[in-house]
Amino acid sequence: MTYQTSSPATVPNADEAHADAEVLQVVGGARLAGQVQISGAKNSALALLAASLLTGEGCEISNVPHLVDIERMSAILIALGAQVLRQGDKLKIRAEQIGYASAPYELVSKLRASFFVIGSLMGRCGRARVPLPGGCAIGARPVDLHVRGLQALGAEVHIEHGIVEARCRCGDRLEGARIYLDYPSVGATETIMMAATLARGQTIIENAAQEPEIVDLANFCIAMGAQIRGAGTKTIVIDGVSELHQASYAVIPDRIEAGTFMVAAAITGSTISIAPVIPEHLGAVIAKLQEVGVRVVQQGRDQLTIIGGHGYRSADIETLPFPGFPTDMQAQFMALLTLCEGNSVITETVFENRLQHVAELNRMGANIKLKGNVAVVSGVPVLSGAPVMATDLRASAALVLAGLAAQGVTTIKGLHHLDRGYENIDHKLRTLGAKLHRTILE
Repeated sequence: MTYQTSSPATVPNADEAHADAEVLQVVGGARLAGQVQISGAKNSALALLAASLLTGEGCEISNVPHLVDIERMSAILIALGAQVLRQGDKLKIRAEQIGYASAPYELVSKLRASFFVIGSLMGRCGRARVPLPGGCAIGARPVDLHVRGLQALGAEVHIEHGIVEARCRCGDRLEGARIYLDYPSVGATETIMMAATLARGQTIIENAAQEPEIVDLANFCIAMGAQIRGAGTKTIVIDGVSELHQASYAVIPDRIEAGTFMVAAAITGSTISIAPVIPEHLGAVIAKLQEVGVRVVQQGRDQLTIIGGHGYRSADIETLPFPGFPTDMQAQFMALLTLCEGNSVITETVFENRLQHVAELNRMGANIKLKGNVAVVSGVPVLSGAPVMATDLRASAALVLAGLAAQGVTTIKGLHHLDRGYENIDHKLRTLGAKLHRTILE
């Protein structure tokens, strides 16, 4: 089989310059109805792509969404020597020959998750050279926890001119270690887990992240022959093995996309169903929706029906690592709270710069006061359509949601953020009855 990169043409608006020229016009007031299919989890798929470098035998990952970020990660794997072929929702990766070439800065600078390849490269090759990462401008997100974890496993790490260079101190394999994370970082947990799968001896990660994406990565590595237990708890134990083998694996449903459509139903007073989902991944979001007055009904193992209404109550939110309320749902829920009676307090504890959407929501008639990382949202009767600018991925979704509920037309710029994390969101919303379309303003 011939492996190659998937064409950027398979992804809507893969050309960022084109996405910058477009706007999304949302006509508010439409009632939604029907069922929407939830795509594979972007954040999980990115980690699985990085982990595919741990074996040279080839892997097949299915339920992979068509997203700009997935294309960028695929291009990074190719730059490192892997072969990547997309067939529908499947990606076939063969990393038989992995070189020491540095991942291209122009790609890494736009994708935070690209840094995760340092863990798989260190585990497989004993050395790595990766530029410092980029992504949404929502906070510093330093790589110090990643670096300290690799150093504990026996890596020598140097950071110079924006490049992180690491190699094993002794031989070509890392050594197992006990590692305590000062903060339960998802990225650091994933980096260390990947590196430890092929290390000599046992690695114990304490205060590990417990997000569903961690469990998905562990299960993928286990499918390749890794020995991992405890994923999804605060303590993960990895017994290193000498090599991993090929595997086929399906990505879990995207809990953040699911949560975004749940809020879409709530904010428009509509009833919709979403599937497939894993309800346990949405516990905090479901609890907050029920607190404001939205009904959520589980139907079968993997389907939820959201029954919106009116006269919602205020609610306070503090973003926390899983199983707490996800920072990736903060902006979307803020859009809903702008229309809830009373005052709501939102405290962002994960990223220090993730409240830039406040100004844009206020342009639409919201009443939000911001002090540091705390936003006080005083409910208003209506929002009004306005020209707004998306400042990051989840902020872009929040503006779409606000536009669905607003009176008049909302024109959203900065669509390259939206295209990074939501597969065909325009089409999915239109099938539910939303009135929105992309255009290029003269």
